[in-house]
Amino acid sequence: PLRRDASGEPPLPDGPALAPDAALDLAQELIDSGRAFRAHEVLEASWKAAPAHERELWKGLAQIAVGLTHVQRGNATGAVALLRRGGRRVAGYAQSPPHGISAASVARHAAELADRIERDGLAAASSATLRFSLRDAR
Repeated sequence: PLRRDASGEPPLPDGPALAPDAALDLAQELIDSGRAFRAHEVLEASWKAAPAHERELWKGLAQIAVGLTHVQRGNATGAVALLRRGGRRVAGYAQSPPHGISAASVARHAAELADRIERDGLAAASSATLRFSLRDAR
């Protein structure tokens, strides 16, 4: 468990981005607890600090988290767009993803969720469909 701030939220890093493992752990905890926007903030900091060859991956993960945020806020159009855009970016790393990231699985989940929302509306997105593992089981 991560330490908490006065509001009960895990604190977000100030200044430099977290190391990749720490960022993924925190983002996973935030996604698992339904706080996709906070996960987006963590992933965005990692994207901006990542080496050039990893930036599209982190950007895609951040976009997927924003897509989840749109679902939570009732914006089906925004959700579908960001889930697809982020999923395509992450899919580009499926062959050799860094940091144990489950790129193929994350990209597939984002695409399937976007398809489901497009076909059946936001009602098709339950809290369970908004959770997925960023990394392979460790």
